[in-house]
Amino acid sequence: MIKRVSVDSTAEAYLELLAARGIEYFFGNAGTDFAPIIEAYARRQAQGQVLPRPLTVPHETTAVAMAHGYAMVTGRPQVVMVHVIVGTANALAGIINAARALVPMLMTAGRTPLTEGGMPGARNRHIHWAQESFDQAAMVREFVKWDYELRMGSQLETVVDRALAIARSEPAGPVYLTLPREVLAERMEELPYFDPSRVGPDEATLPDPAAIERAVARLGAATNPIVITKSVGRDPGAVPRLVELAEALGMPVFEQFSTHLCFPQSHPLHAGVDPTPHLEAADVIVAVESDAPWFPDLKSPRPETAVIQIGQDPLFSRYPIRGFPVDLGLAGTPRLTLAALTAVVRRAGLDPRAIAARRERWEAEGRRLTAAWAARARAVQGDRPIDMAWLSRCVGDVVDDATLVVNEYDLDTTQTRLTVPGSYFSQSPASGLGWGLGAALGARLAAPDKTVICCVGDGAYIFGAPTSAHFVSRAYGLPVLFVVFYNRAWNAVKRSVTSHAPEGWAARTGTMVMSELDPAPDYEVICRASGGYGERVEDPAELPAALARGLRAVRDEKRQALLNVICKKP
Repeated sequence: MIKRVSVDSTAEAYLELLAARGIEYFFGNAGTDFAPIIEAYARRQAQGQVLPRPLTVPHETTAVAMAHGYAMVTGRPQVVMVHVIVGTANALAGIINAARALVPMLMTAGRTPLTEGGMPGARNRHIHWAQESFDQAAMVREFVKWDYELRMGSQLETVVDRALAIARSEPAGPVYLTLPREVLAERMEELPYFDPSRVGPDEATLPDPAAIERAVARLGAATNPIVITKSVGRDPGAVPRLVELAEALGMPVFEQFSTHLCFPQSHPLHAGVDPTPHLEAADVIVAVESDAPWFPDLKSPRPETAVIQIGQDPLFSRYPIRGFPVDLGLAGTPRLTLAALTAVVRRAGLDPRAIAARRERWEAEGRRLTAAWAARARAVQGDRPIDMAWLSRCVGDVVDDATLVVNEYDLDTTQTRLTVPGSYFSQSPASGLGWGLGAALGARLAAPDKTVICCVGDGAYIFGAPTSAHFVSRAYGLPVLFVVFYNRAWNAVKRSVTSHAPEGWAARTGTMVMSELDPAPDYEVICRASGGYGERVEDPAELPAALARGLRAVRDEKRQALLNVICKKP
């Protein structure tokens, strides 16, 4: 049906339409281009209209990461608005993260006024000339699914509905809309719009049944099939479907550099995080939402090994170069694809003895790995500075079914026993640093009944605009336990150097320029400055109690907490 609402401007009509389309939050990092939006919010709030709820976010990194975190928990896109070209530039790493993580988001920016006078919203500040570019969207176009500039209020419904539908259609991702100030300030008296919207996202899809049959034929003939997955858990509903397929074939699942919980870590067929030692023996590899299932420069499967790739886009067509074989690509909604494969496997009459023997072998390997990981943590539990394996084990021990874990790099998931789909999130494959703090706040906003633990390295913490993140936590009552894995270095840089030149000058002399973060700030004090609980932890025996104190602050006192854990320097 058509709904008609009295409005005062395009800006107010925009807010009304966002609310009607289910947008709960408007993450704003404001500038002069926001004036019509702020005026519209004042009018709406005076009338008791509160949605979408505006959140003041003092840095673009935090704003984009919060929208990312909210969408990764709920699947629902939210709106971010930043200040013209400069705000877009600051937001770009977060946009890239969202693009590679397939996170839906309506990314918006004001546009410097088009006119030099004579219209409401025209240029009236000294910055309005220098802040114009020939093509503002050019800086983000490679990483968004769609971009447009709103030209007039009358096209608002078409533009907003198209933006949200494209963002949500798989493969999902961010879209970018620019909003000139004169257009936002344009006078309107009434907004007519369809309620509900008549432009929705694409429906879930399933591969050709004949392709499913061919995949099962290959799997049925295999003696040593394996699964490698990275992000199929983006859809929590896909996780039990992957479990069913693995059990039907007695097939192990490797979570390599996983961005989500893709397979319960306590399951007997969970084979760990590194498939490299098993590539040579595998005769079929099923890569499920895995952009880099192995690293050809280090190790590859045999040329005759069949590779079945499953995902929304098995070719990862937005990657400029990617040379992994796709002997059979099953494009579509992974949970439906996996369920279809399992159904065909179950009626295919495969040899149950061979499947049982394979399952028994991989379950024994899983027990061996689990024991080795536990032994590793025990071996270093008294080390000082603290070993990250022990810290990870202690974090894993406090995670329950009502906990969400956000990890930017350093939490070692071999030391956790996570089982709940939709409970673990790690950084985008693009790895634009600074994502973790804001993503954790967005996750807490999306799941107020959950405890959120955010694990970050000290380098990632610095990138995360921490004063902005702690401000938002305090201002909007979003208590998160932040655990900083403090090792005073960018260890990823160091590892890259040693793998590049293992016998080189840097490795021999221990000189790793541009990788040291020494002397480091007292990160716990930054959290205290925003009313949070902050503690420096140096004694490994004190870790369980320190985590308990941090969680007490978050759960009982409803305030943020930060543990600055002094770890070994690599």
